[in-house]
Amino acid sequence: MSAHQVDAFLGYLTKTRRLSELTAKAYAEDVRQLADFLAATLGEDRAYEWQQVDYRLIRRYLAHLAQGRYAKRTVARKLAALRSFFRYLVREGVCKLNPAAMAATPKPDRRLPPVLYEEQLGALLRQPDLNTPLGQRDRAILETLYAAGLRAAELVRLNLLDLDLDSRELRVWGKGAKERVALLGEPAAAALRLYLDRGRQELLARARKKGRPVAEDALFLNYRGGRLTTRSLQRLVQRCLTAAAIAQDAGPHALRHSFATHLLDGGADLRAVQELLGHSSLASTQIYTHVTLEGLRRVYNDAHPLAHRGAEEQKG
Repeated sequence: MSAHQVDAFLGYLTKTRRLSELTAKAYAEDVRQLADFLAATLGEDRAYEWQQVDYRLIRRYLAHLAQGRYAKRTVARKLAALRSFFRYLVREGVCKLNPAAMAATPKPDRRLPPVLYEEQLGALLRQPDLNTPLGQRDRAILETLYAAGLRAAELVRLNLLDLDLDSRELRVWGKGAKERVALLGEPAAAALRLYLDRGRQELLARARKKGRPVAEDALFLNYRGGRLTTRSLQRLVQRCLTAAAIAQDAGPHALRHSFATHLLDGGADLRAVQELLGHSSLASTQIYTHVTLEGLRRVYNDAHPLAHRGAEEQKG
C-alpha cells in the first residue's frame, strides 16, 4: 500500500465533495501527519498500511498530538480529517471499518472572537491613503470586509461580475461552494466606486505597461495586477491595524466578527445574521451572543444604580 490513496482522497474532496482546494490540502496534510506517526511507531515500510490502523492507534496518535501541545481545536480538526479519510477508504473497499469514528472529539476552549469598537473601526478605515491606487483598494477592502461580513477567502475570490453597485449586493461563494448574497452599505459602495473608477484602472494600466499578465475578472488586484491572495490580505489588514494603534491579535476575521456582533447589538435576528454570515448551522452564529452579553453586562454594571450595591454593602 502506498501514498497514492492520499492523492486520490485529495481529488475526491475537491471533485466530489466540492471542498475548496485549500481545505482539501489541509485534510490531506493531516492524513500525511498520521502516516509520519505510523512510520515512527511501526516502521517506515508500514506507514501507509491503513488497514492496520485501529481505534487504539488513533487514540495513541491523539495522545501524541496532545503531548505535542497542539491546541484542542487543532486536534479536533485533524480528527475530523481522519474520520473523513477512513470513511473514504471504507467506501473504496480498502478498509472494513472507520477506526476514527469512535474517537471522542476534544472540546475546544471557547474563545470569544476579537471585536472592534466603533472608534477603532473609524481609526482603521482612515489608514489607507486615498491619493494612491493601493490606498483606494485597501479602503474598499476594509469597508467591504466589515459591511458584508466576509471571510478572507471569500473576499479574494470575488469577481467583477459578483458585484452589483446599483443594488449594493455581492454574490459570495462561501464554504462548500455555497452561494449567498451579501449586502453593502453606502460607505462601502462609495469606496468600491472610487477603487473601480481610479485605483483598479491604474493598477491594470501599470501591469499592462510592464507586460505582466493581469487578472481581468478579479475584483481586488495586487500591486502587480494579479488577483489578491489571502496571505496578502492578512498582511494588509494587520498593517492597517498596527498603524491605527489597535493592539489586537486580529486580521480580516476581526472585521467579520465585528460585523456580526454589531448587528446583534443593534437588534438583528440571530437567524438573519446566520444567513448573512453564510453559516450552515445556527450554533456557529450563537457564539456572537456571548460577545453581546458581555457588552450588555458592561453597560449594566456601568449604568444601573444598584449594580454595585452588593459589593458596597459587603465593604461596609
